[in-house]
Amino acid sequence: MVHEYEFDVAMSCSGCSNAVNRVLTKLDGVNDIKITLDDQKVLVKTADTVAYDTVLSQIKKSGKTVRSGTTIA
Repeated sequence: MVHEYEFDVAMSCSGCSNAVNRVLTKLDGVNDIKITLDDQKVLVKTADTVAYDTVLSQIKKSGKTVRSGTTIA
């Protein structure tokens, strides 16, 4: 089973989105990352062993503000 999470992250430039992408790629169990700078959305698909709070914590390590997040699947 795969988990899918969506986050609203304050990002104003490609450097911001690259920082978020960098920290997420270091997290074991992340299968897919889609970052939409225009919408400031981060969609993350993970293995079932990766919890929402783990992904949230990892995004916060980028230094970006996470305004909200939700579990899609």
